[in-house]
Amino acid sequence: MSSAETNSHTDASEESTGRLQNTESLVYPTRSLHFLKRLDAASSRADGYKAEPSSLKLNIIVVGGGLGGLSAAIALARKGHTVTVLEAAPELGEVGAGIQVPPNSSRLLLAWGIAPFLQGKAVETEAITLRRWRNGAKIGYTKLLPDFRESYDAPYWVVHRAHLLDALLQLALKHGVTVQTDARVLQYDPSKPSLTLHTGVEKTADLIVAADGVKSLARPAILTTPDTPPRYTRFAAYRATVSTQKMRADPRTAELLDRPGQNLWLGPQRHIMAYSIAAGETFNLVISHPATTDPATWRQDDNVAEMKRQFEGWDPRIVGVLDMVEQTTRWPLMAYRDALPRWVHRDGKMCMLGDAAHAMLPYMSQGAAMAVEDGAALAEAIGCVGRKEDMGRALGVWESVRLKRTSGMQQAAWVQGKLWHFEDGAEQRARDESMRAEVEGVHFVESANQWSDPVTQAWTYAYDAEMEVRVAFRE
Repeated sequence: MSSAETNSHTDASEESTGRLQNTESLVYPTRSLHFLKRLDAASSRADGYKAEPSSLKLNIIVVGGGLGGLSAAIALARKGHTVTVLEAAPELGEVGAGIQVPPNSSRLLLAWGIAPFLQGKAVETEAITLRRWRNGAKIGYTKLLPDFRESYDAPYWVVHRAHLLDALLQLALKHGVTVQTDARVLQYDPSKPSLTLHTGVEKTADLIVAADGVKSLARPAILTTPDTPPRYTRFAAYRATVSTQKMRADPRTAELLDRPGQNLWLGPQRHIMAYSIAAGETFNLVISHPATTDPATWRQDDNVAEMKRQFEGWDPRIVGVLDMVEQTTRWPLMAYRDALPRWVHRDGKMCMLGDAAHAMLPYMSQGAAMAVEDGAALAEAIGCVGRKEDMGRALGVWESVRLKRTSGMQQAAWVQGKLWHFEDGAEQRARDESMRAEVEGVHFVESANQWSDPVTQAWTYAYDAEMEVRVAFRE
């Protein structure tokens, strides 16, 4: 072979190798090269791997010490930024019980080093089983273990919200984040940027990140228009827990604890999601139902009786669990149907994320996961620029990438609710038939179960929030 031919062959080989290594540059959807990412998993995705520091170091204030705020603080601190979290409450705390942590967020959390702080608290479930409301017959099935670990390089956890929040807090402190409680924000000046606390103290920063939830005070300041809060969807959810010890003592309910898994009963305009948390000691229930009255008129003292009345005639096993509920809280489901026009103030020094920016129905179990992705993507975007003058560009790219992702997830959650709540009849029967292959364990290419549908599943769980930002910067 001539020298020219050798060089040509070498160039072609390097070009080919480069294309395989730089899979981020591909413009078509494929998972055919996913095996290559696994080769680097040990070094680049090991638990708590050290992040490449940002060349631009900023003083950042995160408003809100919930799951989204702490996640953003951790992601930013790992890049070398000085981060302070301001929380309005006297102490950090999460309302509610169980929360699902799917692979697109657990992958990030593990990379940040959360594993030791969740040891013995998170439960990795084997599957999600969809059941018919009346008799509990299996109508859909998503196998999680080991499938999701193998396909998406991370576990699918369920965990108590308080345990997850505490783990994030400990991890944030480990990364040098300052957390200040009893720090309620009264006013923002996005142009400086600065904020004023209820004590009258003014705080300034290079960047303010608002993660202050559905009732965000920052949102109208960023939008520079009257606030457009999430709307009441006319659905609500009872949240409750039951002792698994009590369930094991009842023949009606003991069967539900045979294997660690999530069970979802689907019925007309209603559904019940149930799974074990707190290392299997507590059974968590999320009970969705239509609620057309004004939430301000709800009486919490008759919640238990009303909840049981709404689900009379359902599968005796889940009714048996509901009979054990001693107290419950009822929450209105608030969500945006369409995406907000912006998340970043026009001066490029203040932004919002999490529920403040994209509150969604909980039916894809992705609300908190989207906030984790928001924080990871924000830290990555800032790391792509080297000067404060370029912060506007960094935030603009981040906003564009995240708006696309979260608006898609908002739509997916809305569709999920429609799929789950069919009245008994032709649509319900067609839905159940479309899921029959996954129940029988035979090959399928589509499903009304969005957790199993191959296209929706890969889009949801294979998503790499950091990579998407890097790709957007190159474009």
